[in-house]
Amino acid sequence: MHEAHLITDLIKKVEAIASENGVKKVTKIKVKLGALSHFTPEHFQEHFDFASPGTLAAGAALEMTLSPDMEDPEAQNVYLESIEVEE
Repeated sequence: MHEAHLITDLIKKVEAIASENGVKKVTKIKVKLGALSHFTPEHFQEHFDFASPGTLAAGAALEMTLSPDMEDPEAQNVYLESIEVEE
């Protein structure tokens, strides 16, 4: 359940940014996976592929970095670092 919530929040952030800027499609999303987020890049991709259809993020390429810092206060989260778009 934790993973689904993180993906949903990420997609909401991406859609909000895209909508605010008049973007029609998000082509790439760069994220940092917290050390305690319970995600591997492969697992994150699976959840993203399941949750993104019908959104502006559908079909976007993912660039993921896994943080090794287990002491980071945000280690349980997924950080949106940037998006690339098609206008």
